[in-house]
Amino acid sequence: MKRILPPVWLSICLLLQIGLHLLFPISQLWSKPGAYAGIPFLVVGFGLAAWGAGTFSRAGTPVRPFETSTTLVTSGPYRFSRNPMYLGLLAILLGSAVLLGSATPFLVLPLFFGLIRDLFVIPEEVMMERYFGAEYLHYKARVRRWL
Repeated sequence: MKRILPPVWLSICLLLQIGLHLLFPISQLWSKPGAYAGIPFLVVGFGLAAWGAGTFSRAGTPVRPFETSTTLVTSGPYRFSRNPMYLGLLAILLGSAVLLGSATPFLVLPLFFGLIRDLFVIPEEVMMERYFGAEYLHYKARVRRWL
């Protein structure tokens, strides 16, 4: 079965946020210029996701989920989080919700978080334990899943 990859889930969730904002804004929490506070979250999110992907590429291991990992990557952003790419995507959604400024786009954040955790993070952890054994368990004990 072909999986929907995290960047596609991100795109779907961004469209959902915009749709909810336009159709069901419930309450406008802030307006411009306060909404511009979302820009740093977008920048950090894109930067963190790119840093994580670049670290994987430099290590010679696949970035695409569920492909056979060749190396346990523990450098770069992986020193602080076991999932910096997913964390970056979540920060992008947070930034877009702040930019939109209404309440309903924030409802997408727990949905995306749950999807990514259940469809990718937890199964990937099982796979990493199988591939890297004690080395991964030691890394897992030392570095938090998110932050």
